[in-house]
Amino acid sequence: MKVMKFGGTSVGSPERMKEVTALVTKFNEPVFVVLSAMAGTTNSLVEISDYLYKKNPDGANEVINRLEQKYDKVVEELYSKEETKAATREFLKSEFDYLRSFTKELFTSFEEKSIVAQGEIMSTNMVVNYMNEIGIKATLLNALDFMRTDKNAEPDPVYIKEKLAALLKENEGSQVYLTQGFICRNAYGEIDNLQRGGSDYTASLIGAAINAEEIQIWTDIDGMHNNDPRVVDNTKPVHQLHFEEAAELAYFGAKILHPTCVQPAKYAGIPVRLLNTMDPDAEGTTISNKTEYGKIKAIAAKDNITAIKIKSSRMLLATGFLRKVFEIFESYQTPIDMVCTSEVGVSMSIDNSAHLGEIVDELKKYGTVNVDTNMCIICVVGDLDWSNVGFETIALDALKDIPVRMVSYGGSNYNISFLIREEDKKRALQKLSDTIFKD
Repeated sequence: MKVMKFGGTSVGSPERMKEVTALVTKFNEPVFVVLSAMAGTTNSLVEISDYLYKKNPDGANEVINRLEQKYDKVVEELYSKEETKAATREFLKSEFDYLRSFTKELFTSFEEKSIVAQGEIMSTNMVVNYMNEIGIKATLLNALDFMRTDKNAEPDPVYIKEKLAALLKENEGSQVYLTQGFICRNAYGEIDNLQRGGSDYTASLIGAAINAEEIQIWTDIDGMHNNDPRVVDNTKPVHQLHFEEAAELAYFGAKILHPTCVQPAKYAGIPVRLLNTMDPDAEGTTISNKTEYGKIKAIAAKDNITAIKIKSSRMLLATGFLRKVFEIFESYQTPIDMVCTSEVGVSMSIDNSAHLGEIVDELKKYGTVNVDTNMCIICVVGDLDWSNVGFETIALDALKDIPVRMVSYGGSNYNISFLIREEDKKRALQKLSDTIFKD
């Protein structure tokens, strides 16, 4: 069985919902479909929550009414049978009445997650109603019945696998199984969400739980490109990536995929394909545990980076120095991206400067601190094992006219990272593309 995930733009209109239905029903075997909320819906639900936090129920009701009108129009355009329209409108009325109920009581963060969850619940119900209307045997499996996180807010794979297997057995014979992405219950039974990676994470967890043939992530672009198409000319899709290569690209700026969401698929050995709903026949990108040896695949960039350098003569041969430095970042829950050390100093980069002032104050206890802001990490990704001679030279040669603040090489077999100024980003990305992908 294949798992197919579609994002908000893929179900953003009646026409797109029909296109998704055509895509998932072309297989001669059952498929498992994960849907996000309709494009724009989650933003509206967050806005409703914001008004409720601010104790402005009138503002919340205004957004609810506007969203309800949008959905009413979708119902009119999506269905052809009056009974389907009536049933869907009745369901949606109960949904919007549920949202209005929050305007009459004390509002907390738990209620916000319940409100945001309704976007996926509405989209999946609408699509399954459409499929059933046109004669497709489709079954809706509520994600809240099987998708759960543990007390550490991490997915509970054993629970997910057991519950999902039971639900599939109860509903044997369907052509399409649909569920909601993103949403789940936590260890205490409350409505929650997966946060990182959202619906992609849901698809990966389901794929691992049912030992799927493959997991397909459908978006509105044709897979991962070898550079940022918004910045660089003549980029091309990368047709094959190792899971580690994809994770590096995702972490360092390729927004098409969240770096953690494919981990369940990676450990289960299930390939993930990134495909384009606008061009379903395009090859897209396949991510698996296979490696193309000795090849640079792609380049990505991560903005809003801050570099921190601490110099101290006391560091020389001093055990525990690095531990003390890293503990400061840990105490402020600030992850470090890059690290470079010498005998008398250490440079680090971070992408979250919320506690920069406090971190710098703490670091000054151990040495002289310098901070560089408005920096950018450029990441060159591929099979870059140190035995593949010359790759680092190619990348450095491309950047010979661009000031480089830090270089990280050897921490991973799949990337070389360069810290540069944001103002040099476009020039650096283009020069790397022209040098590495000139053929």
